[in-house]
Amino acid sequence: MARLFIADLHLDDSRPHITDLFERYLAGDEVRRADALYILGDLVEAWIGDDDDAQLPARIARATRAVRESGVPVYFMSGNRDFLLGQDYAERAGLSLLEDGTVHDLYGRSTLLMHGDTLCTDDVAYQAVRRQVRTPQWKANILAMPLEARRAFAAKARADSRAHTGKTMESIMDVNADAVAQAMRGAGVTRLIHGHTHRPAIHDFSLDGHEVQRIVLGDWYEQGSVLRVDADGATLRGLSP
Repeated sequence: MARLFIADLHLDDSRPHITDLFERYLAGDEVRRADALYILGDLVEAWIGDDDDAQLPARIARATRAVRESGVPVYFMSGNRDFLLGQDYAERAGLSLLEDGTVHDLYGRSTLLMHGDTLCTDDVAYQAVRRQVRTPQWKANILAMPLEARRAFAAKARADSRAHTGKTMESIMDVNADAVAQAMRGAGVTRLIHGHTHRPAIHDFSLDGHEVQRIVLGDWYEQGSVLRVDADGATLRGLSP
């Protein structure tokens, strides 16, 4: 048995083949035989509220609920693109919501689970925006807007994000080593799994005299990316569309 981890799917109507891949993977034997499936943020390109009446959220909910109804728990942790996803949608989709920074025991090894954006502390501009948009008042103001206004707002936010990414050094947008060490020390773990940076890899290193591990999940822009964790360790691999 194994636990499976995915993140940064950025599902969007502009890439229907990736949505198809997501649905096929969730309907496949690996997921249906797993101990659990974890989605660590940025499931969609933009989440405008649980009341979105577009087709894509409904497709996602059918796929994840089918996994849950097969007896496999589906855990969801919000990212920077879908932090407005709430309990109403989670219930429809069969998702168990996780707080960023949750620790789960994975076959005897305590593991810190994060989306990963809070580890990118060198990107000062992004962190300032993140603090603003995560306040209850900001979220309430956005969700009070009509759906079409929210769609327009989300489109502008995506354009602004692309512009920021285009003019920001890649090293600034990666995780900060001190932030990683602080997070792992604070959680008392020897393994961290996160997404956000789109740089899939398994990093083994030493921290405070202990051998520890940081696993970065890949994005789903061109293909899928899945981390499989079992009692023997962790395996990160791609999925062809």
